[in-house]
Amino acid sequence: MSGVLSVTTRLIFRAAIYLLFTLIGIAGIYFWMHYEFIAAVQIVVYAGGIAVLIIFSIFLTQQAGEKLPKQKMERKIFSALAVFCGFALTMVQVLQHEFPVSVAPVTSPSVHDIGRQMLNVEESGFALPFEVISMLLLAAMVGCIVIAMREKRE
Repeated sequence: MSGVLSVTTRLIFRAAIYLLFTLIGIAGIYFWMHYEFIAAVQIVVYAGGIAVLIIFSIFLTQQAGEKLPKQKMERKIFSALAVFCGFALTMVQVLQHEFPVSVAPVTSPSVHDIGRQMLNVEESGFALPFEVISMLLLAAMVGCIVIAMREKRE
């Protein structure tokens, strides 16, 4: 629910707070699935890092109480079409994928095993997604700096 509120509200500070609640909710899903390490990383990196950077950049520009401009109908239609296409693509991929039935006993991964898997460059490794996430964080920091340095409109 807070994800929908994050993209539909016109108050920029409230959108950032709703984004923070969304990221914390995702961490809650990780906790529910018993992936405590990934949940902690979600809270520290995204909720603690990205959302706080966005909130600080809003305060630095003194635009916390201003409303965002009302969007044109063409933009709303294009956004709804993009969301529908993304959802349809995701559903096609999920329905076409054959999920293997796991017969191995479920064990709680250790931090050592997670680190080894993240830095593994073989087929089952996560070195490439790890690097993509680091570029995402860099882009978020640059975006926050650009927002913070933008001159105030008269």
